[in-house]
Amino acid sequence: MSDAHAARRDRLLEHCSAAGMDAALITSPANVRYLTGCTPCGASLLVTRERALLALPADLPPEDNGEFVYPVDLPQQSAAADQDTAELAAMAAAADRVGELAVEEHDLTVRRYREVADRAPGVRLHDLGRTVERLRVVKDEQEIADLRIAAEIGDQALGELLESILVGRTERHLAMELERRMVDHGADRAGFPVSVGTGSHSGQADHRPTDRRVEEGDFLTVSLGAQYRGYTVRSTRTFVIGAAPAGWQVELHRLVFEAQRAAREALAPGVPCSTPDRAAREMLGEAGYREDRPRPFGHGIGLEVREAPQLGPSETGKLDNRVPVTVGPGVHLPGRGGVRIEDTLVVRPVAEGGPELLTITTKELLAL
Repeated sequence: MSDAHAARRDRLLEHCSAAGMDAALITSPANVRYLTGCTPCGASLLVTRERALLALPADLPPEDNGEFVYPVDLPQQSAAADQDTAELAAMAAAADRVGELAVEEHDLTVRRYREVADRAPGVRLHDLGRTVERLRVVKDEQEIADLRIAAEIGDQALGELLESILVGRTERHLAMELERRMVDHGADRAGFPVSVGTGSHSGQADHRPTDRRVEEGDFLTVSLGAQYRGYTVRSTRTFVIGAAPAGWQVELHRLVFEAQRAAREALAPGVPCSTPDRAAREMLGEAGYREDRPRPFGHGIGLEVREAPQLGPSETGKLDNRVPVTVGPGVHLPGRGGVRIEDTLVVRPVAEGGPELLTITTKELLAL
């Protein structure tokens, strides 16, 4: 992957040169990882026309535990015990006689920004903006391969849980078990806190598990995603516990299932980012389910759980090829519960088979 990381840094430099900047100081952890493969908390990266320098915190663990990947072909320097890595990188920029330095103002605190400026006298600072985030939107095939493995791990963990006894167990216990199972299957960790909602909690987006116990006849909504080599996917499924589902549960699940399928089928390069969301939202609206404050039914995903693009009803821009996105409409009925179904897919043209589904656990309304 070192060649891929070098190519990414070259694209960043091309943008800097076009904007009249000599170098870039990268401090956002996800962006540092994207450009280097290195993930320790607090690392900073200086990229100039002549070199790239990785500034590492002084308190790194003495042994690599497999989570952090240090590129051996990239020069590295450790900060002093009381020194921020951004300061060290700024000092290196000044030593290299950089005149115009781009920094990630959206990541730097005011204090860190001032420290960078103090350590680089004579260097003019400019806002890089979200340039690296934009470079990250379209994924290469290695990134997509990592996403596939993350999806497989999540599917395995969820499949095993569904084969176990669920009645009487708490939402919190089920969430912790899913996180453990994902790690057991090779995940770095859970990509985000697992959400398990049962009964009246089901169908809620980003529900925080409680000590409520699973009961017969409940809807059970599970939202999870494994992180593998830094890359995360999202998957949400809704099931019924115990007996055959009630009529209202069957109808609500069918509606959300159809809405989610409409959104998935709308994914294609060149399609407006708002189209998949609108496809699902119109179907739910025709059935009488409308949100007072609509939240997007999907978004980009990768090194961060929520990345560009957003797939909301008022979003601008168009989808590109090889962009992984989530599609997850849902309906929640206060006091009764609801249904949410979410997948992670990679946008592909029709000539390549259309959108690639990564999360393949069944979306049928199973009675567990």
